Amino acid sequence: MSKEHLQKNIGFIVATSLVIGTVIGSGIFMKPGIVIASAGDSTMALWAWVIGGMITLASGLTIAEVSVRIPKTGGLYAYLEEVYGKFWGFLCGWVQTIIYGPAVIGALGLYFGSLVTGLLGLSNNSKTIIGIISVIFLCIVNLLGTQYGGFVQSISTFGKLVPIILIAAFGISQGDVPVFGMESESSQAISMGAAILATLWAYDGWMNVGFVAGEMKNPAKTLPKAIITGIIIVMIAYLSVNIAMLHVLPANKIVELGPNAAKEAATLLFGEMGGKLIAIGILISIFGALNGKILTFPRIPFAMAEHKLLPGAGWLSRVHPTFKTPVQATILQIVIAIVMMLAGNPDRLSDVAIFTVFLFYGLAFYAVFLLRKSENDNPHLYKVPLYPITPIIAIVGTIYIVGSTLIHNPVDSLFSIFIALTGVPIYKMLQSQTTKTTVRKAS
Repeated sequence: MSKEHLQKNIGFIVATSLVIGTVIGSGIFMKPGIVIASAGDSTMALWAWVIGGMITLASGLTIAEVSVRIPKTGGLYAYLEEVYGKFWGFLCGWVQTIIYGPAVIGALGLYFGSLVTGLLGLSNNSKTIIGIISVIFLCIVNLLGTQYGGFVQSISTFGKLVPIILIAAFGISQGDVPVFGMESESSQAISMGAAILATLWAYDGWMNVGFVAGEMKNPAKTLPKAIITGIIIVMIAYLSVNIAMLHVLPANKIVELGPNAAKEAATLLFGEMGGKLIAIGILISIFGALNGKILTFPRIPFAMAEHKLLPGAGWLSRVHPTFKTPVQATILQIVIAIVMMLAGNPDRLSDVAIFTVFLFYGLAFYAVFLLRKSENDNPHLYKVPLYPITPIIAIVGTIYIVGSTLIHNPVDSLFSIFIALTGVPIYKMLQSQTTKTTVRKAS
């Protein structure tokens, strides 16, 4: 029986919307107050968003070259396996499969459920149920075919940009509060590092489009264009919304309101309906981000299973004969995500996983140097601009994130490393099984 393959039907528009959709979730509305409080004043806060965006752009430009040279489904896992070998690829994929992907899906599902209950005035106990229903619904949509998940992604990306554009346009044109040099009046210690770190969490998610490279019509051209275009659009959106909010609300008020600052700014601009509009906009934003995660994350265990690097690889590597989607790998991710949602504390798990993922990000950025040494130069392939400065910026940014997290949160950081290391005995077991199977066949 012939093996089913993933269908190549993802083009530039869907790929770009995946970048935008998986990055812009709730962070654009939740982070401004945190960044201002950490930076100390509005001017430095805006610089933090710019620096965070530049680090992200340098990362995207670097990974774009790696992705062109290794246009495989699996994204970060596939890149590390190709450059550093199966062991490092496995560890990366193991962390993303067991913790990172499901935790982020679960967190977004709970955020979505929480906002829905607040908007509709439902009991607080309903948020988990609504969150789980939303996750299962999007799981079914994406199992029916990447074209359906891609359609939801394109529509939700457009939908989430509407309130962002409205706030940015009306806030900048109608606001009368000074934007620059406004003190945060926060009692917390000023740390530009913490401010940039907060923006980098908000920018995270852009690499997920690489997970579906194997399903793109022309990944060599589509992937780098999608990553670069998506990150630039996100940078413009983040800066525009922050400038608009600072033009409508004093910096200290944004710090005081925290996650509710965007809704308050919209209420001042558009009246009571504006507040509801932003609440709906945030819902659309999170819904689109959740869809992007559910579309992309299962491609990690699928790619690993194809290389016999997960228990039950034969089952996990199956593609549905009709829908051409990795059904079993998707179900695995959703089941783990729902378990985490029922546990009720996905935020910390997500933070723990992000630290470990950034460890692997650094290896991926360094890979561009190794790939250029090991391969014949091809003038037709995309190359990262300003080489080697751009990848060096990406690597320095990664070292900064890892170092800051180790200093400020050593317990969770060490736990992250422990989770990664639990994959070592699993890898050895799988390698042992492979060796025994090879010996039996040879005999």
